[in-house]
Amino acid sequence: MLPERGAWLVVVPLLATILYYALPGDLRENIWLILSPQLAAYGMLAIWLVQNRTPWRRLRLESSRLLAALRWGGLMGLALGVINLTVILWVIPGLGGDISFLHETPHAQAPAWLMFPFGIGAIAILVELNFRGFQMGRLLALFGSSLTAQGCAIIVSAFAFAWDPFMVHVFRSLHWMAFTDGVVWGVLLLRTRSLYATMTAHAVEVWILYAGLKLWF
Repeated sequence: MLPERGAWLVVVPLLATILYYALPGDLRENIWLILSPQLAAYGMLAIWLVQNRTPWRRLRLESSRLLAALRWGGLMGLALGVINLTVILWVIPGLGGDISFLHETPHAQAPAWLMFPFGIGAIAILVELNFRGFQMGRLLALFGSSLTAQGCAIIVSAFAFAWDPFMVHVFRSLHWMAFTDGVVWGVLLLRTRSLYATMTAHAVEVWILYAGLKLWF
């Protein structure tokens, strides 16, 4: 495989996230600024795709590992879904936390037929293509293949995921849960070497959370 080109493009969405939090409070309510890191990420991904041959291999989207990836992703998504739903519905309220705002999120307000299952599945594919496929993958290309480098790539991409302005804006005090998910999905990506695994895990977990919260509220 030819050397990768444009791995440095991952710096753009990471820098956009950092700069967002340096903005005055009133500007941080602007929807375009909230979305700017993700828009930057997909823009840089498009440029990166043009620069590299066989980009699906670099994104770990090879079909040869599809069945195993779907199996491991499904199991991981099921486990995380049950654990996180338990934390949200019982642990956090038991500690005095408020989860009522979850009823007001765009995901909750959207029609159920639109979100479940296809809307959630589409979101999971796009989010994983960004944070694990593009951002974590390019960080691995920059950092190298050592265990320390892999750990750094997982942590940085998980932080970018959990502190994405849209994530924080929508899920408020619960956005930290995205960090633990990001770490688990990062490890899953390295173990399975397939982005299909993290896409599946993400979708299955959110299906469980969505259904559980819909029934709860």
